Amino acid sequence: MRYVSTRGQAPALDFEGAMLTGLARDGGLYVPETIPTFTETEIAALAGRPYEEIALRVMQPFTGMDEARLSDLIARAYQNFGHDARAPLKQLGPNHFLLELFHGPTLAFKDFAMQLIGQLFQDVMTRRGERITIVGATSGDTGSAAIEAFRGLDNVECFILFPEGRVSDVQRRQMTTPSEANVHALAVKGDFDDCQAALKDMFADHGFRDRVGLTAVNSINWARVLAQVVYYFSAATALGAPARKVSFTVPTGNFGDIFAGWIAKRMGLPIDRLVIATNRNDILHRTFATGEHRKEGVSPTISPSMDIQVSSNFERALFMAYDRDGAAVAQLMDELKQNGGFPVSQGAMQALREDYDSGSCSEEETAATIRAMHARTGETLCPHTAVGVKVAEEHLGESLMVTLATAHPAKFPDAVEAATGHRPALPERMADLFDLPERMTSVPNVVGDIQTLIEERIN
Repeated sequence: MRYVSTRGQAPALDFEGAMLTGLARDGGLYVPETIPTFTETEIAALAGRPYEEIALRVMQPFTGMDEARLSDLIARAYQNFGHDARAPLKQLGPNHFLLELFHGPTLAFKDFAMQLIGQLFQDVMTRRGERITIVGATSGDTGSAAIEAFRGLDNVECFILFPEGRVSDVQRRQMTTPSEANVHALAVKGDFDDCQAALKDMFADHGFRDRVGLTAVNSINWARVLAQVVYYFSAATALGAPARKVSFTVPTGNFGDIFAGWIAKRMGLPIDRLVIATNRNDILHRTFATGEHRKEGVSPTISPSMDIQVSSNFERALFMAYDRDGAAVAQLMDELKQNGGFPVSQGAMQALREDYDSGSCSEEETAATIRAMHARTGETLCPHTAVGVKVAEEHLGESLMVTLATAHPAKFPDAVEAATGHRPALPERMADLFDLPERMTSVPNVVGDIQTLIEERIN
């Protein structure tokens, strides 16, 4: 399996190379040259199987890895999850299900990918006898999942940029309380898009990139997307696929999680619709409504992980919609950077709408959904999941609908308590989170200053 850049000017790499490189040298994102497909018989055989077995079957064709080695890494990645099913389903209504993706170590869906990437990176670096520097940007959950996955590893130095004052207290503390010396939480004076722009600028500085052995574990990393493909298969087969179609609603800002669903569909999983759910920072919904992809600034919300206007993984969707035309995608990304947006061609927009629907959810609607679902079903939703549930209910149809529950409600206790009068408690294994000392560094929104700090720390 080979991987190519969405901008067409970087060398093709194998899985290991694409994973370690993260962002391609031409600024693009890696995607598979071809997408392997499963027969209906192969999909049906996954029903009722352990999550780790499904992960092995789905991921192995993309990695080319020895099955025994990959199986061992997968087993280690998920051994500390708090539910034996890893990603259990709960029914909300007659044809609406919730896919709980928050049973990992940091209580968010990012753990499914990050715990596995931690094992993959350590395996590669140990075999090579090398060290790498990971720099990530987070709107909340990616950073805590990365720090949890890489803390204490021998061959990795991990720096996470997060927008100061714009993540929940639980999200911040999950990043700042680990005591291992190889993980570093950097609070940037800006918003998430500033953090993400700084990260991309660092990757564009090839001298710095080579000096520190830079790689990324944001959702721009193909291995992150691949690991998330698995739970689409586990959920759909549990609900009767391939004999019946299933739709998925995904609360998303950076588009990686829902693009994983698109990959699953192209592999043969009978997915009916993929529904994009956004909060009031709704650049993705506006794109599908108008055909114009344009930034309008970021407004803080009670669902902060979705407070994004530069949706990195949308570039992968555009690459597919523009028939893998890297030059066209590079031009669009340049227009986004220079002019703040671009029109999507009619043909590409038609291709996108063949697979995706979209909707948005206001702050008031988010709180109302948390309150209503708690009263109707007893389920307590985090604000991001509530955005998904509200949009999903607007798109219910003949096929079963699965909404991805992306985080545990205890990660956002203030918003949940304001909506329901009930303050969700952290799981017992995390009960001491607010008693632990914090360790973080406040940094200006200046790329050069951040690079200097990173080099000082690793040297």
